[in-house]
Amino acid sequence: MARPRIYLDHAATSPLRPEAKAAMEEGFAIWANPSSPHAEGRRAKQALEDARARVKAALGWDGEVIFTSGASEALWIALNRAKVDRRIVSAVEHDAVFRAAPDAEVVGVTDDWEIDTESLSSALDGPGKALVAIQHLNSETGAYQWIPQRSEQVRAAGGLMLADCSQSAGKVPLPDTDMAIVSAHKFGGPIGIGALLVREYSMLEPMGGHERGYRQGTENLPAALGMAAALETGTIEHWACSIEQHFDFKNRLYEIGEPLMGGYHSSHIYALAHPTMSAQAQLIRLDAKGFAVSAGSACSSGTLKKSRVLDAFGVPDDVAARTIRVSMGWSTTPEELDAFAEAWASLK
Repeated sequence: MARPRIYLDHAATSPLRPEAKAAMEEGFAIWANPSSPHAEGRRAKQALEDARARVKAALGWDGEVIFTSGASEALWIALNRAKVDRRIVSAVEHDAVFRAAPDAEVVGVTDDWEIDTESLSSALDGPGKALVAIQHLNSETGAYQWIPQRSEQVRAAGGLMLADCSQSAGKVPLPDTDMAIVSAHKFGGPIGIGALLVREYSMLEPMGGHERGYRQGTENLPAALGMAAALETGTIEHWACSIEQHFDFKNRLYEIGEPLMGGYHSSHIYALAHPTMSAQAQLIRLDAKGFAVSAGSACSSGTLKKSRVLDAFGVPDDVAARTIRVSMGWSTTPEELDAFAEAWASLK
């Protein structure tokens, strides 16, 4: 009998938690439009608002929650509807940020993989009020940014701070920020729903439609219930693998290749450079052995070009060409990590 495949690409999408699936099935029975005024609509509306309150409680967020179709839409709303004059983004943001704000000013990172605070300060000195977008946890390398300190810097200059927490929400506490991005399918919730967290609605220009007028399109009630249920299962401390086991796994990989590490690093996302083999060859070989990993974010891993993010972090071309991403999630077991370490060590 063939061994079950081992999935280590949770940064792209994590499997749906059973609790989320059950909650969605309950939501499908409440099939009415939450914006309809009749009894069926009011029942759906009540369930939606209950999900919103549960999401806020699970995330420890005391501001507002705008449900969206995912992180990309939440980023678009924040970057295009915030009441600001201009936008500043870091060079290592997800591609969705650059699609939503193609004219944004870009600030780089230091050799320690942290935001260049001097460059950010210079950018903030420009005219008008700025919205600054910085990823809390980088999706390709697992590097954290110090969002609370950057929030202080941005607010002192009269700006607003937007933290992309797609890879960290539901796993670690949210940082102090004015706006945050959440994506349900990164922590075991359903695909197709996320949220823009905002301290006050007054920070945004309304656009009409649903979600208090700040988002267009009928709300996805079953997905909202699934998202709330997934968050309520707990943070990274409740996963099948402990944080200590994640770091033990990292240390084993150190003995084989070169984990790319800079600054403060997460326990569940690693960028790994094989000593000799190209990333594409590794993916093919590992897939044949029953392992699912990637060569970067899902939107760019199918290309042969060097990762824009690795380039911005200063990773040399030859190292980037040999780099894959391994990411763990709520269902990853110690046995799966052991099996991957053995399989990766066998690649020649």
